[in-house]
Amino acid sequence: MARELLHKDILESHINELLILIGENPDREGLKETPKRVAKMYKEVFAGIGVEPKTALTTTFDSEGYDGMIVVRDIDYYTFCEHHLIPFFGKAHIGYIPDEQIVGLSKFARLVELVAKRPQVQERMTDQIAAAIDCVLNPKGVMVTLEGQHLCMCARGVKKPGSSTITTVKKGIFKKQESLVSEFERNITTR
Repeated sequence: MARELLHKDILESHINELLILIGENPDREGLKETPKRVAKMYKEVFAGIGVEPKTALTTTFDSEGYDGMIVVRDIDYYTFCEHHLIPFFGKAHIGYIPDEQIVGLSKFARLVELVAKRPQVQERMTDQIAAAIDCVLNPKGVMVTLEGQHLCMCARGVKKPGSSTITTVKKGIFKKQESLVSEFERNITTR
């Protein structure tokens, strides 16, 4: 606990210095509590650092012979670009075909949230989600697609608001059977 408080104090001090370096007055009314608020926010949004993604998939169940596709779509995520430390956000879509094990559907939302709570790039995030599912469930196949809007592209630099990035990872039979890929894509786009 003492170490955590020390880190919090150091972080607040650095945020205070950052405000000075960008030309702000950290003692003015609107900024007095900003270092504390930002330190608290960083603790929350980076809570996944050092946590193994597969820990989000703690409880598995027998598939009882079910071998159809399971799709969980439109899982919202918010994370920070590791290149600029500004947000990117979007939706994750997960599909898998179980072999012997399934997992509670809410665990996929927990997995996405855990992987998002660290500085990220969308490509790695997509792969980490797919790898955790593949490792824990050992399914016949898994496919993960992330859609993302990156503020580093929309709000700075080239300033292209509305642009989005799509990343996909396929494992197992999704790599071999295009019909399964098509079924997954239909499932995530049909409203």
